[in-house]
Amino acid sequence: MRESQQDITIPIRSASLYGMLALPPDATGIVVFAHGSGSSRFSPRNHEVAVALQQAGFTTLLFDLLTESEEAVDRRTRQYRFDIPLLGERLIAATDWLRNQAATRDLDIGYFGASTGAAAALISAAERPEVRAVVSRGGRPDLAAEALGRVRSPTLLIVGELDTAVIEMNTSAKAKLGGPSELVIVPGATHLFEEPGTMEQVTKHAEGWFQRYLAGGEQMGSE
Repeated sequence: MRESQQDITIPIRSASLYGMLALPPDATGIVVFAHGSGSSRFSPRNHEVAVALQQAGFTTLLFDLLTESEEAVDRRTRQYRFDIPLLGERLIAATDWLRNQAATRDLDIGYFGASTGAAAALISAAERPEVRAVVSRGGRPDLAAEALGRVRSPTLLIVGELDTAVIEMNTSAKAKLGGPSELVIVPGATHLFEEPGTMEQVTKHAEGWFQRYLAGGEQMGSE
């Protein structure tokens, strides 16, 4: 399978966000990535997951949650990386942009969020209930606490076994989610999943979740 790769620009008010859109033939859904604090569309871990999802037949969008000028400020001050409402707005803007593109308007949408990007994904899913699935890698769902009860999208929370504080945050958040959810603990993994084989486990679980709720078309509900 050979996918089409495009550099894209998402307009937001008076600025732009840059991204990379991969379009496999006969895609069964699209997964939008929300990167973690201090990262970008070039995140190597998100890229690893994206390539596997493309091979499984999913369109993927990796994009920057911050503008170039915001990134420059954030590198010095960390002003924006924990501004979860702003990051959620950016993910909503990307979702709406995809709905206005001929190549993607008819595809079911899922989110893959890492760290603070997972909080942005949950906020966006609460505002865009048509989002059919959310996967969180080492996520901070506690930063989206007020939105959790409104999230109806089936949500998979993936956390490293050694990331004990974040396990507690995800366990608490799971109880508050408004839709189906599962918590997966990856053995031997820390927060960044740098240990050998741990990202492969993340990818396997994420692909299975999206196959179930995007490609498989399983209906959303509540548990």
